[in-house]
Amino acid sequence: MTTRRSRSSGRAARHRARVGAQAPMLPPLELALPYYEVLDEEGVERIHDASMRILEEVGIDFRDDEAIAYWKATRADVDGCRVRIDRALLMELVAKAPETITFTARNPERSVPVGGRSMVFVPTYGSPFVLDFDNRRRYSTLEDLHAFHKLAHLSPAMHLAGGIICEPVDVAVPKRHLHVVYSLLRHSDKPFMGATTARERAEDTVAMARIAFGDDFVANHTVLAGVLNCNSPLVWDATMLDALKVYAANNQAVIASPFVMAGASTSASTVGAVAQLNAEALAGVAFAQLVRPGAPMIYGQFLATVDMQSGAPMAGTPEISLMNFMIGQLARRYRLPWRSSGMTAGSKLMDAQAAYESSMTMQSVLLAGANYVFHAAGWLEGGLSASFAKFVLDAEQMEMYHRLGSGVDMSDLEEALDAVREVGPGGHFLGTAHTLAKFETAFYAPKLLDNASFEQWTVDGALDANQRALRRAKEMLQSYEPPPMDEAVDEALRAYIAKREEELPEGVE
Repeated sequence: MTTRRSRSSGRAARHRARVGAQAPMLPPLELALPYYEVLDEEGVERIHDASMRILEEVGIDFRDDEAIAYWKATRADVDGCRVRIDRALLMELVAKAPETITFTARNPERSVPVGGRSMVFVPTYGSPFVLDFDNRRRYSTLEDLHAFHKLAHLSPAMHLAGGIICEPVDVAVPKRHLHVVYSLLRHSDKPFMGATTARERAEDTVAMARIAFGDDFVANHTVLAGVLNCNSPLVWDATMLDALKVYAANNQAVIASPFVMAGASTSASTVGAVAQLNAEALAGVAFAQLVRPGAPMIYGQFLATVDMQSGAPMAGTPEISLMNFMIGQLARRYRLPWRSSGMTAGSKLMDAQAAYESSMTMQSVLLAGANYVFHAAGWLEGGLSASFAKFVLDAEQMEMYHRLGSGVDMSDLEEALDAVREVGPGGHFLGTAHTLAKFETAFYAPKLLDNASFEQWTVDGALDANQRALRRAKEMLQSYEPPPMDEAVDEALRAYIAKREEELPEGVE
């Protein structure tokens, strides 16, 4: 009979395993699986041609005088803010963007390439609410943001620390970006994402990066990314273009991302939606090359379909998966690194719906070969909430996707055959030298998914996945130690924030 003491000892051992030394960051996934492609070559060219006709015949608005001046200096047809771009000019400009971008981290060992078959995972972004440690939905704070940045730093499968994972509403909007960027630089030494909601906020981001890395270093290395949404249908507005100009001029990456609500901001057609977003994204990539030829750009999009009955956005639908497959084919046609969104969910809780929606989308994103997988941890409620429980559950799932995407390892086949010879018919492999050497690494063993017997699960507290994840998140935060930062750099960053806070208003002006 199992004694209470032995059961307690077992629980303690499992707890020590959970909170033990943090695993190092996984390398970027080099996708070993074949790309899943739903279009033949003719299909790809038909969508490409449709996108070109949109830009040539309908045109796209650049609602910014400075951007229009750039376009007037080319052979584009400019009428007010409407720009019609012929396909030859568009492809000439797009070809100037690099095929692969290296994001250089404060810790060089955490630098990552984005492009080709390299895939990186990035946390969720922009949620005004959190689902907190008490399962309460509430407005997020700077303390919440610090916690998410620490979790991102500690999560092996998160390759970037993220950006504004949740909106710290307790900080005035004009000053908020300063505290977000400082948190990213102080709480992690991974690459990060910067502010894009105003020209001066993008400029502050670059200035703080220069303090942390050095002026010359930032001029010659890409250390951060900014995500910019085209206002579908077919509008690039002044706010987004201002940030794009700042980042492009300073050699920092921009993710040109049409915000697609298929059926609302695009036609109610999967191929029609892809043709439109392709035109929008390529126009953004092309414009950046007018600002600075060779500016690092990521071809992007955010995908949702609209429930035609209620008008609500939906996540995890089959059409989103099909669009991801098509977008991957188009990005490879243009030789551009591309962004998609991974673990997205419309569910309000960390429940079966959240898991189904997230896994449906992420499977297609993996097989489509996205290079920059945004919203890979923590996204709930269509992006309105960031969940601590879902963050750590998703982060572990991304470790599993990393293992899946790495493909089949044939290196130990002969050793396995030797083990078969050793055991022979009717035996077992538990005590063989091969098993003893491989038992910890042969199969991925998730820590947050419970596979114990019902009796053992009951003894351990009968916790569901949400409860286990919240416990794990608390343990991670208790074990967190900040990465090293030169004291002079830290002081300079704080001084910069203090100076800018004196100059900026308290409220929105």
